[in-house]
Amino acid sequence: MFESPMHWLIVLAIVLIFFGGKRIPEIMKGFGEGIRSFKEGMSGNTQPPAPPAQAPPAAPAEKPAEEKK
Repeated sequence: MFESPMHWLIVLAIVLIFFGGKRIPEIMKGFGEGIRSFKEGMSGNTQPPAPPAQAPPAAPAEKPAEEKK
């Protein structure tokens, strides 16, 4: 069906128009998680998925100590 690179460029342009550049990574992440879940279901793995890693909160900026005169 899609045999030439020009067809793929047209499809990519349509996807960018419908979803926008910022939303595509979110869609692909959901798609990947769905495939992973499907594969785990087919293999019989029943382990719950690990929670996503979160960055530690930023340390508060320290105020310089006031010098006594």
